[in-house]
Amino acid sequence: MSEAFLQKMYQDMKIDEQVQQFGESVSDSLKERFGQIDLTAEYNQLKVIRAMQECKVSEACFQATTGYGYNDMGRDTLERVYANIFQTEDALVRPQITCGTHALHIALAANLRPGDELLSPVGKPYDTLEEIIGIRKSRGSLAEYGVSYRQVDLLPEDQNGNIFDYDGIKKAINERTKLITIQRSKGYQTRPTLSVERIGQLISFVKSIKPDVICMVDNCYGEFVETTEPTQVGADLCVGSLIKNPGGGLAPIGGYIVGKKEYVENAAYRLTSPGLGKEVGASLGVIGSFYQGLFLAPTVTANALKGAIFAANLYEKLGFKVVPDSTESRHDIIQAVEFGIPEAVVAFCRGIQAAAPVDSFVVPEPWDMPGYDVPVIMAAGAFVSGSSIELSADAPMEPPYAVYFQGGLTWPHAKYGILKTIQYMKDQNIIKLHN
Repeated sequence: MSEAFLQKMYQDMKIDEQVQQFGESVSDSLKERFGQIDLTAEYNQLKVIRAMQECKVSEACFQATTGYGYNDMGRDTLERVYANIFQTEDALVRPQITCGTHALHIALAANLRPGDELLSPVGKPYDTLEEIIGIRKSRGSLAEYGVSYRQVDLLPEDQNGNIFDYDGIKKAINERTKLITIQRSKGYQTRPTLSVERIGQLISFVKSIKPDVICMVDNCYGEFVETTEPTQVGADLCVGSLIKNPGGGLAPIGGYIVGKKEYVENAAYRLTSPGLGKEVGASLGVIGSFYQGLFLAPTVTANALKGAIFAANLYEKLGFKVVPDSTESRHDIIQAVEFGIPEAVVAFCRGIQAAAPVDSFVVPEPWDMPGYDVPVIMAAGAFVSGSSIELSADAPMEPPYAVYFQGGLTWPHAKYGILKTIQYMKDQNIIKLHN
């Protein structure tokens, strides 16, 4: 196929020649880096296959169960596969876990008791956790059940790359500190995403002060980006969503909690009920998509990662602040771009929506979304509603007016989506391209 043939297709898809050439010049410069991402994906793909083989996944595992779901072989085998991949004692992987926020609430509520204290040593957690914790008042929060909370904010990165306030963390840990929550990804902040290595260093420090404290990692958006996971560097619990990386774009719902058996069992009793735990919970008709999505997850995550790096390089060249920057190592699939003006945020999100295979004709608008304290704009023309491993973008409508881009089941779609955002902003005279 000739380049002219491809260029004609982009023009048919309303990407003009100047935008397309700008994109090609950047993507050509990233071939070596993309090759390294492919090596990580290959390693993780083999890791998933090995886990499935060692756990003896069979065609019978894909059969649906209903009702109580007693003796659900597919469900129980899948949980062994997850425990194998994350190198943990146990796993809870269920369609009854509705989202990542739900998974985090289950893990926290299951392992904290009245009088305990929850500590975040990495600053403010993601917005939807504020009501779970009780930072913002909400019915059923941990605060209502007598669980207190404190946080230690991150420091500006020093010459050694450290961002943790170790003195502050040491002072914050006390006899009531039961659980440490570590959010790997940045959320609606422009701080660095935490590498598995950094998470391990933080956990090691915390355990040196209080060995019996539970260390939980919110692993959302980070799975399969590196060759190791936080549970391999000391995390007692690791939590995530199946409509992000590990679902591979196929899981229609679900979440996972992996870690030490005691803490996972506590979560199971919280999810279902005391006395039942992991014994109940039918897989319904979704278990096959959980397996196949997990199988695809390493390469799907790699495609999303390529899209994030592509976006960083394009927008950095246009003069915007991007986090991570165009050359930094990557530890999740999220790319933040600071625009400084709301019009640019809206244009970016509308570009992403217009590039979607589903609901491309919809025009995103900011709205008061449940769980957030400011209007949020979201763009996601997805096969699975709310799936952020699919091409998507969202932003709180407040300074510094940063948009958060993630996902892309395929690299060509991620590439097209980013070019569409450039086109939208060029057409609205928010940016100018120079030959």
